[in-house]
Amino acid sequence: MKKIVFGLLTTLSVITYSCSNNATNKPSAEQTPAAQEDTTEVKVVKASFTKVDAGVTAYMKNLTNSYLQIKNALIAGKATDAGDAAKNMSAAMKGFDKSLLSADQKNVYDQNEEDLKEHAEHITKSTGDIEHQREHFSMMSEDMSSLVKAFGGGKTLYNDHCPMAKNGKGANWLSETKEIKNPYFGEKMMECGEVEEEIQ
Repeated sequence: MKKIVFGLLTTLSVITYSCSNNATNKPSAEQTPAAQEDTTEVKVVKASFTKVDAGVTAYMKNLTNSYLQIKNALIAGKATDAGDAAKNMSAAMKGFDKSLLSADQKNVYDQNEEDLKEHAEHITKSTGDIEHQREHFSMMSEDMSSLVKAFGGGKTLYNDHCPMAKNGKGANWLSETKEIKNPYFGEKMMECGEVEEEIQ
C-alpha cells in the first residue's frame, strides 16, 4: 500500500513540475527589466489562401465557432455541451457548398473533411465519456489547425500545446484567447500548456 501511495505522489509531482509553465526557469520581476518580462516568441501564421469566397469565409467562421464551443465545454468538463457543439459542427459540414472552393482549396478541404466528420460524430455520441471526447478533440484539433491555417477562422486564434496530454505524447488545440485553459485536463491542470502560434 505504501508503494502505491508513494508511486502516485511521485507521478503527481512529475506532472505538476512538467506543467508549471517553466515558472522556476523564468527570472523574477526584480531580476528582469520590465520590457523583457515575456521573452517567449510566438510564431505568427497568416492564412495561406488570400482569395476566398465570402461563403467559404462565413462557413469557416461557423466551423471555428463550433470547434471553440467544443473546446470550452471540455475545459468546463461539460460533456453534454461538447456533444451539442459537435452536432452543430456536423450540421454545418453537411450544408457546405464545396463548389465555392477553387481546385487548390478543395484539395486542402477534402484532406480534412472526413476526419473532422468522424471526430465530430464521436464527440456527439460520447456524452457519457468525456475522456473519449477529449481523445477525438485532440485529433479534430489537428484538422482544424490545417483548415484555419489555409482559410482563416474569422478571428485571431492561438495554437496551444500541452506536453502532458495523450499520456505524455502531447497535443495541441486552438483557442480564441492567449490565456491557457486546458481542454484535456480541465480543472485538474487548467494552465498546463503554452502558446506556439498566432494564426491570423
